Amino acid sequence: MADLQHDLHTTPEVGEPADPFPPFADVPDAAVAPLSDPDADPLDRAHTLLAAHPVVDGHNALPRALRRLPFYDLQLGESGVGTDLPRLREGHVGALFWSLHPPAGLPSGTAVAATLEQVDLVRSVISAHPEGLRPAHGVGQVIDARNCGRVAVVLGPAPATALDDSLGILRVLHSLGLRVLTLAGTTWASEAGLTRFGEEVVREMNRIGVLADLSGASDATIARTLTLSRTPVLCTRSAARALRPHPDNLSDELLAALGTAGGLCMVPLAADQTGPTLRDVADHLDHVREIAGPGCVGLSGTHDSGAAHPQDLTDAAGYPHLIAELLRRGWPETDITQLTWGNTQRVLRTAEFAAQTAQQRREQSTATITELDRS
Repeated sequence: MADLQHDLHTTPEVGEPADPFPPFADVPDAAVAPLSDPDADPLDRAHTLLAAHPVVDGHNALPRALRRLPFYDLQLGESGVGTDLPRLREGHVGALFWSLHPPAGLPSGTAVAATLEQVDLVRSVISAHPEGLRPAHGVGQVIDARNCGRVAVVLGPAPATALDDSLGILRVLHSLGLRVLTLAGTTWASEAGLTRFGEEVVREMNRIGVLADLSGASDATIARTLTLSRTPVLCTRSAARALRPHPDNLSDELLAALGTAGGLCMVPLAADQTGPTLRDVADHLDHVREIAGPGCVGLSGTHDSGAAHPQDLTDAAGYPHLIAELLRRGWPETDITQLTWGNTQRVLRTAEFAAQTAQQRREQSTATITELDRS
């Protein structure tokens, strides 16, 4: 508690810089030989690039979709969903963040049980498909899975309601593999921003290595978390509000702040957020890259989430077509390899390093919402 009280009195205010992040990984300069033949067809070039630098998909809701199916076989292909192993291979997907968000309309107080049931389902799905899927609790395991020809599965994002206002439950979920938590939909992460307990949740997430997902969070929560967090944050399904005024999309001001903080905006393949065509998605990627920087943009399929998808991006196999469009627009190969693989690896690695340091300096928090918000 002494450490908790110390942190509570030294929290930086909005606008003050947080601890500096490690620099982005060095990017080869223009003199380095291209990774693909510049004269080849853009789609062929896209396949070549993705074979070496596959896609990390920041938000896939397959676990929830599988609950509706009496039987499924992801190894041979499953027409009832938009994600299966043949299409993941065709789309060159190397890692998936599997969303644990439950369907809307669940009774109050059931979020913890619903989240644990989805964790159990994910474990069963991976166990049933060992030749295609592998669980990953850190960046090293993500890389190992890729080197073994498997798709790495990272647990998260999960809803903040899954904590039931308990830091102990946060740590238990982390021990089960959770690596991303969405900061929205609770009294401590609301339209008004983070409460004192919400800030303590962020500190404990930093300490154990759980990334904050700010998609769907209020602008006040996003701004405060960017200031407070000692690790980069994710927006696992956010595009550019300047191009499409969806509530989950980010303003240019927030995109710039995200870039300054070394965070990652993962642009969704969701028609309501980006528009109905592949070119619309590419427009959002162009905009986020321009405002936040090439080191802060990623991809989020949002497949099997119930969202309508742009043409040619309706399932996990569509990524090469999107990369081909970016090549036609003149994206450097180094920016594309950051988009698909490198940026997410940087964020995961930075969170792990920061957690190792934090655990040497700070004991686990025993704070409660009653102590901090209701006293």
